[in-house]
Amino acid sequence: MAEYEPLVIDRAEGVWLIDTHNRRLLDGVSSLWCNVHGHRHPRIDEAIMQQLQRVAHVTSLGMSNTTTIELVRQLVERTPAGLECAFFSSDGSSAVEVALKMAFQFWRQCAHPESERDLFLAVGNAYHGDTLGSVSVGGVSRFHAMFDPLLFDVVRGPCPDSYRRPQEVAEEELAAYYIEQYAVLFERFAGRLAALIVEPLVQGAAGMVMHPAGFLRGLRELATRYDVLLIADEIAVGMGRTGKLWACEWEEVEPDFLCTGKGLSGGYLPLAATLTTRRVWDAFLGEYAQSRSFFHGHSFGGNPLGCAAALASLEIFDEENTLANVSRRGQQLDECLSRLYKFRVVGDVRRRGLMAAVELVSDRASQAPFPWADRIGHQVCQRALERGVWLRPLGNVIVIMPPLCVEAAHIEQIVDAVEYGIEQI
Repeated sequence: MAEYEPLVIDRAEGVWLIDTHNRRLLDGVSSLWCNVHGHRHPRIDEAIMQQLQRVAHVTSLGMSNTTTIELVRQLVERTPAGLECAFFSSDGSSAVEVALKMAFQFWRQCAHPESERDLFLAVGNAYHGDTLGSVSVGGVSRFHAMFDPLLFDVVRGPCPDSYRRPQEVAEEELAAYYIEQYAVLFERFAGRLAALIVEPLVQGAAGMVMHPAGFLRGLRELATRYDVLLIADEIAVGMGRTGKLWACEWEEVEPDFLCTGKGLSGGYLPLAATLTTRRVWDAFLGEYAQSRSFFHGHSFGGNPLGCAAALASLEIFDEENTLANVSRRGQQLDECLSRLYKFRVVGDVRRRGLMAAVELVSDRASQAPFPWADRIGHQVCQRALERGVWLRPLGNVIVIMPPLCVEAAHIEQIVDAVEYGIEQI
């Protein structure tokens, strides 16, 4: 904050942010990966205004409301098979926290309790949020090391990075290589693992790390074999970002928990959800005296305004054929980004759907990064502002995640701005 240059947004429309100096900036990261259909989409605006004429908020503790119930129905219909129950919260970190606590409590209340299941298995360099439970299963040391004394123990496997892979492992063997290492952990901690948590396909805050094809499917098979619950953190990769509504769909994986947030409300209002199975739900049922409830409440969980926005967002996916646009613009983004390899400092360009990254390195051959303190990524993004594009890097990784409604000219402008920024720096 001591070095912060103020950027204050006054209003927005479509893919554009307009600051207090009336400068128009293309929202190249969807307002931190949240905005799905653009700002001020008339369909979502209208849905929220109509909901305001009914009720703005009612608690989900001891009651519900028709809008929230309808959203549950839509989510159950659109998520992978088996996910039939939903718990609402206000942000992605909380959605993950809910899944962790539910998984832990499940093994103490299921038909055949296994109270020794007290460990979680997480993926190296994972990011699942900033509450203490989600930080515990996270693995980005720059974000989390400060809080180590507060965190619970977690079993952590390697990061399945398709860019920085072991030299002796061919690309087509990468998934099997990592799954073998996870199989060792499942065997070693068999009977103690409560759940495995993973960001499907892409690890966002780790620097847009792309998993090798088949890795997610392999984890699902291991979790099934050892009867370990699988938590899919789809907060960043869900809601169409990878080209399907849910990233799990690419490898036909059915998780035991699916966490969604960010784009769930179209990026309009704080809303998140943890979906799970009847098997998990049943473990929390009982007579009042048994006290088997899930004692975790959110004041604004299932807020009708947020749910109205989410319902409108899901309808827009159908009406505007959003996923087809993700496919078209994603292919265009590939073509445009390929020209950046002319710069010796571009080590890798990678993409999944409309999640893309340009990784800057001091040496392409060794993949050596620039020193963090040099702020190379930050400087490139600052210069991109001069070309009317707002981007937010992850260290030396330039992240490109525009709204899913982005058009061809917008893709060109984003890549031109990145190209300009690299040239200048």
